[in-house]
Amino acid sequence: MLDYKFIKDNVDAVKENIKNRNMTADADIVVQLYDKRTALVTELQALQQKRNENSAAMKQKLDSETRAKYIEAGKSIKEEIATVEKHLNETETLLEDAARKIPNMIHPDAPIGKLDSENLEVKKVGTPRKFDFEPKDHVQIAEDLGLIDFDRATKVSGSKFYYLKNDAVFLEQALIQYALATLKKHGFELFITPDVAREEVLKGIGFNPRGNESNVYSIEDEGTCLVATAEITLGGYHSGEILEKSSLPLLYGGLSHCFRREAGAAGQFSKGLYRVHQFDKVEMFVYSTPEQSDALHEKLRQIEEEIFSGLEIPFRVVDTCSGDLGAPAYRKWDLEAWMPGRNGGEYGEVTSTSNCTDYQARRLNIKYKDDDGKNKYVHTLNGTAIAVGRAMLAILENYQNADGSVTIPKVLVPFCGFDVILPKNV
Repeated sequence: MLDYKFIKDNVDAVKENIKNRNMTADADIVVQLYDKRTALVTELQALQQKRNENSAAMKQKLDSETRAKYIEAGKSIKEEIATVEKHLNETETLLEDAARKIPNMIHPDAPIGKLDSENLEVKKVGTPRKFDFEPKDHVQIAEDLGLIDFDRATKVSGSKFYYLKNDAVFLEQALIQYALATLKKHGFELFITPDVAREEVLKGIGFNPRGNESNVYSIEDEGTCLVATAEITLGGYHSGEILEKSSLPLLYGGLSHCFRREAGAAGQFSKGLYRVHQFDKVEMFVYSTPEQSDALHEKLRQIEEEIFSGLEIPFRVVDTCSGDLGAPAYRKWDLEAWMPGRNGGEYGEVTSTSNCTDYQARRLNIKYKDDDGKNKYVHTLNGTAIAVGRAMLAILENYQNADGSVTIPKVLVPFCGFDVILPKNV
């Protein structure tokens, strides 16, 4: 979250930022509660000083009547302190709840807009393939090749689940191995993370664990949730810690299952593998100093571009507009791959990378000791190396052949052991 004093000192800019993000939050109530907390802290300190003076006086030689007066005064001060502490605790709770609703500030170069259609295209890489036959979408391709079973998954687990089958199993593992190998080359420390996290960690990262709009699955009576991304578990890894500045940046790569309710998500672009309740993903997460974070954000984007350039899938990069950023992100790049089966051929998001500055670190209390000896909040960044379902979607559609087969991208062949998925009757 944002620093309380920053909100007070920049309340108009914070309000404009909330408006530009198309979000609902009350900066004024944060300022009011912050001022109230400050006044209560001052009152509490005065009472504590009064209590100390009263205690000091009682250590002197006193007659019984005077001592009785000091004892009575001490009881009264103790009651006043308890009352003020109660009000202070209540105010701090309200203040934190209100401040958590305030989104991060936006990078000055990020485009202002409400919808993803207002994202700013930065670059295009590769040229969409021109087919000499009518291309199919990935659902039809997968069903024809016996790679995915949506119907039986719906019967067993519900809609938006799927069974991967046959060569698709090896293709998924190849994508994971390819992403992990790429991150290892770039110096990332690799993890397989837990699939469950405490609610306070999700809140710290910026996910809402409860309510109709929550995108995560809560585990009843446990105070935990299934993770929607390894950003949650990697971001919580150092919660409550003070890191050595010399160790920064910390580059982490995490493989996890991801579970998402996708509340409210519907429409033609949620078809098949594009939007599902469970998928595998390799996530990048970085802890850095404030001075390092902008350059590291570029590095994460370049790694995502490297991965999809290696797959030889056409893509474009967009600078995400204010209304599509999400509360924690200061700036976000989306990488959108060409999907021939999407509405006759369109780009669709396959990865993103965000610089969250110190927004998550404040909520998770992650600091580093700076050269001046003071503890300061780290910056955190995240980025998708591979979201397997969407990457597989793009491969199936871009590498399909007229005979119904699918060619495997050259870079994946060493990992999966074959270079083409053939129809059953071939």
